[in-house]
Amino acid sequence: MLQIFPDTSTIAEHVSATLVAKIQSKPDAVLGLATGGTMEPIYAQFVAHAHRVNLDVSRLTSFNLDEYIGLSPDHPKSYSAYMREHLFSHLGFDTSRLHLPDGMTQDLEAHCKAYAAHIQAFGGVDLQLLGVGGNGHIGFNEPGTPFDCPCHVVELAEQTRIDNSRFFAEGLMVPRSAITMGMAEIMQAREIVLVATGEAKAQIMAEWYQQDVTERIPFTALKRHPRARIILDEAAASLLPPEARQQRMVAVG
Repeated sequence: MLQIFPDTSTIAEHVSATLVAKIQSKPDAVLGLATGGTMEPIYAQFVAHAHRVNLDVSRLTSFNLDEYIGLSPDHPKSYSAYMREHLFSHLGFDTSRLHLPDGMTQDLEAHCKAYAAHIQAFGGVDLQLLGVGGNGHIGFNEPGTPFDCPCHVVELAEQTRIDNSRFFAEGLMVPRSAITMGMAEIMQAREIVLVATGEAKAQIMAEWYQQDVTERIPFTALKRHPRARIILDEAAASLLPPEARQQRMVAVG
């Protein structure tokens, strides 16, 4: 289902409310979490909302999508640090239930298998948050990744590294590889919410809308998921056909 909201603020309110409702109905839910600029206003709104309703998050389990290889959890540009800054440190999470790939692991293959098995041991993900890259990647599953691929190591596409360089200080190189939850784990989630905002995502959203399911655009796989929602702001939806934008406009207020 495609939903278009006026701006990032209304998206943050909507996704936050979705998360709160999920946790209230299932306090021991398993969440799949994403990082990046798209998620920052969502996490900020969720934290504020959770405080307002005194939400208990202590029984939640979370699995993050990915982590850069070579960055320790305390590295300021690691996704572990991102999650602490934007979410984990603000609410009463049980830290033993918060899982991220280990970018410093010595045996990458064994770690990927163990991470995938750990997700399965918890019964899989109840609600998976996703952003999308300019080339259509979700997690770090770059174009061409098989849809049945489990958690794995990926060499990041040059465009992905360019896109992510804005998060690194001048002179710091974006790592060339990462561990990512695979398309298999993502597609096994019981519910998926993908958010895309800004003009920079308009072209890939237009391609997603026009294309059949193809590994060349990884997130087209979501068209096969029974409970996947694609949530856009007006800017990200700007290149969609007029009929798509009119028929799927969501009134907020």
